[in-house]
Amino acid sequence: MIVSWNTTNQCNMYCKHCYRDSGCLENSELTTQQGKELLNEMAKAGFKMIIFSGGEPLMRPDIFELVEHAVQLKLRPVFGTNGSLIDYNTALKLKEKGAMAMGISLDSLNAEKHNDFRGYPNAWEEAVEGMENCRKAGLPFQIHTTVMNWNQKEILDITDFAVKIGAKGHHIFFMVPTGRAQNMEEESLRAMEYEDLITNIMKKQQEVPIELKPTCAPQFMRIAKELGVAVRYSRGCLAGISYCIISPKGDVQPCAYIKNYIGNVKEIPFSEIWLNNPILKELRTLQYNGSCGSCGYKDLCGGCRARAAVYNKGDFMAEEPWCAISAGREA
Repeated sequence: MIVSWNTTNQCNMYCKHCYRDSGCLENSELTTQQGKELLNEMAKAGFKMIIFSGGEPLMRPDIFELVEHAVQLKLRPVFGTNGSLIDYNTALKLKEKGAMAMGISLDSLNAEKHNDFRGYPNAWEEAVEGMENCRKAGLPFQIHTTVMNWNQKEILDITDFAVKIGAKGHHIFFMVPTGRAQNMEEESLRAMEYEDLITNIMKKQQEVPIELKPTCAPQFMRIAKELGVAVRYSRGCLAGISYCIISPKGDVQPCAYIKNYIGNVKEIPFSEIWLNNPILKELRTLQYNGSCGSCGYKDLCGGCRARAAVYNKGDFMAEEPWCAISAGREA
């Protein structure tokens, strides 16, 4: 079970696709003590991995203290970061406090394209430097790439770069048009483009020694099974089943892209929200509508519930529009 905490809305970049619309520190972000209590509740609810994200989590002054507390609770702390603030001493301190891995964003091998996408002039150079500092400090890291129509042909080349620089994995995020990305919907891939790219990623998995993981593309589980590719996952979409996300202010959502706020941890203990919330209970029924409901891969894949909601007026149990099966491919 995995939980992501957007620890702060602060960010030193202005990424075009940011679902959180990060930038400035928000009022009422969780304090250190509230953050520690949230971590306590995560452990109580049975979660095993905590993703510290943002905004930019390394802009939070107490981040090392929070990591240390997570480790004391036997949670596995990992990060989602733009990498720009990971100097060598920071990498060493993160490792010392118990951080298990850093996920560092890199969306193109072309620095100019990456920098433009991230809204920051030196984003590419500083991300790569952050990776190098992690490697030198012995802190595992992986590369995170958001897929758009303009970089889809680069994805496997970025995988090769990840292997070369010493990354432990390459996680490929298929954009859901929420937050700032609402204005970029036309740049997201469509059904057969998804199918083709996921297929190529799964084939690439058989050639490289690092883990490749499509995210917000649960069809990878079906495709991996069809190709006979071994993966360590048991299901595609985890939203509300074994994953959720918490905002800087403490609002809980089934995932980053499903815009249903299901409780605030300042008002209701997180473990109670996770156990009792009716939206989470509905997601756990797997009683989907349309082609997702009748699909033979329903239990394995589940379709992207967030993409279903975006394209079906908020109905997160609807069929996903960019699946090859719903687009006409036979199950």
